Amino acid sequence: MKKEILYNKKSRELLLKELQEESFKRITGSFYRYRTIKDLEKFRDILYKEWSALKIYGRIYISEEGINAQFSCPEQNWEFFQNNLESHNNLKEIPIKIAIEDGESFYKLTIKIKDEIVAYGISNDDYDMQVTGDHLSAKVFNEKLNDENSLVVDMRNYYESEVGHFENAIVPDVDTSRDLLPEVKKLLKGHEEDEILLYCTGGIRCEKASSYLIKSGFQNVNQLEGGIIQYVRDIKKESLDSKFIGKNFVFDARLSERVTEDILSFCHQCSEPADQHLDCGNDACHILFIQCEKCNLKYKGCCSKECQDFSSLPIEEQRVLRKDPKKIVSKARYSSRVKPKLNELDYL
Repeated sequence: MKKEILYNKKSRELLLKELQEESFKRITGSFYRYRTIKDLEKFRDILYKEWSALKIYGRIYISEEGINAQFSCPEQNWEFFQNNLESHNNLKEIPIKIAIEDGESFYKLTIKIKDEIVAYGISNDDYDMQVTGDHLSAKVFNEKLNDENSLVVDMRNYYESEVGHFENAIVPDVDTSRDLLPEVKKLLKGHEEDEILLYCTGGIRCEKASSYLIKSGFQNVNQLEGGIIQYVRDIKKESLDSKFIGKNFVFDARLSERVTEDILSFCHQCSEPADQHLDCGNDACHILFIQCEKCNLKYKGCCSKECQDFSSLPIEEQRVLRKDPKKIVSKARYSSRVKPKLNELDYL
């Protein structure tokens, strides 16, 4: 008997149209868990069938080491979704982090089997998930940030911290997760006995990173419980000052959630203050970059004049030119720093 292949068969244009025509609100959230999962294909197919029936959209990665999920759920199906999670032993009582801001985050459901749920690419001998850093609440994290002997480290990639980060944070200059852990270890060399405070978007990167650092000889490693997403919710609930400034980069169509009004970054085209990430409007480019409103109008959402010119060509002419890579506009002419393509971003 031929195995049924479960995946979306609708076009992106149709899916976006259906999303925009929905008459109900959606809840955007995320969760993760490091736990051994067996029979990955079966588990993947069960989740796809059950969550499709509930109109869950999102990007979910599963592997033998666990699950990493970002999703949006119709408001009216929220209780059903929670009950569904409880029906799976691997997902019982899993902590869910609700997004800071609403918006059209996902337009389809994708569940993929991966080697790792965080693409660090490190050996199993480099970490032990039974030994991780202490999880700190927003209040305790704030208190420790005031300690001059604490070192706070951003466990995200450069393009994320560019638009928002904790005050006085060490920000590694890397674009991929595979480069992150070696760089952090190098930056922290000589501070093996100092108090280390790690943070990331939702907590998952810090989970394995803290284990890696402990295995590497660091003795006092802590991590922000629930990441920036949970931190922002908790400080509002508890009326605490936000030590995180700017925007929180997110891995969905919204691209960011505003935390404070501070603008820390600059337009990659004119260097004016700006913090809105965009996906280049040239379908042959799709590079991730920051653009101000003025340049957005000038370049029509593209990262360069070349990309603007290319995207204005008739579709048939674009298709012909794409067959010859030499004729496709080179990426990131606007900046000396090469940015990743939106569809190549690490998902955390």
